Amino acid sequence: MIAWVIYDIENDKARTKVARYCKQAGLYRVQLSVFLGTLSRSDKDALALKIEQEINADRDKVYIFPMSKEELQQVTLLGQAFDRKLVSDRVRALFF
Repeated sequence: MIAWVIYDIENDKARTKVARYCKQAGLYRVQLSVFLGTLSRSDKDALALKIEQEINADRDKVYIFPMSKEELQQVTLLGQAFDRKLVSDRVRALFF
């Protein structure tokens, strides 16, 4: 599945770790607090668990939105948008 990870995390250390986890999962940074890529369901769940351990549930916000390939193809890209070709069907392994 294609997944968007979008977050607003107050603590710098936690925010840095979450970004690192997203990169390790093979997601591409499309904005400072937005990642996009292909994850299996189990890798999405593993990523969510790692992120949950880092954030403050009372203050921080993290969204993991699934999206089909067809829906991604319908996304309108304006300005300095990400390269849609970077998001493939290939699922990468998580390394923690």
